[in-house]
Amino acid sequence: MIKKLKFIFSFFGVVDLLAILPFYLSTGLDLRSVRAFRFLRLVRVLKLARYNAAIRRFNKAFSIAKEELILFLSASLIILYLASVGIYYFESPAQPDTFGSIFHSLWWAVATLTTVGYGDIYPITIGGKVFTFFVLIVGLGIVSIPAGLVASALSKAREMEE
Repeated sequence: MIKKLKFIFSFFGVVDLLAILPFYLSTGLDLRSVRAFRFLRLVRVLKLARYNAAIRRFNKAFSIAKEELILFLSASLIILYLASVGIYYFESPAQPDTFGSIFHSLWWAVATLTTVGYGDIYPITIGGKVFTFFVLIVGLGIVSIPAGLVASALSKAREMEE
């Protein structure tokens, strides 16, 4: 009985309740907005995570590399800000509508540093193009370094497991 009460008030118990409640409350009432809670059934899949060794290994790998990832995320945010300031400096005189402020330049910096490069905003000045080249090179590192950190931590987690 205590286990049942413990489950009822746990996270997954509340998710289960919210997932099935709209079915039982739909007796003649217009509860279309409450039906959105049915999507919470997908969260129930997370219960399977505790039985999967690979997911436990990922969790252990992220805990191993947590400090490095936090440091890298902080450095990436600083680089993102500096890229926004740099492109604003080079492009705002030539394109005041597109690069009207550092905040507007942030979208370009995100798209460029993540190597997505949508093409909706791009530099037209020589200084802006050269600056973009360096930002793209740094962006390749921003994508690849966390992948290396996680891969290394995954191999350590596998070694610890065996």
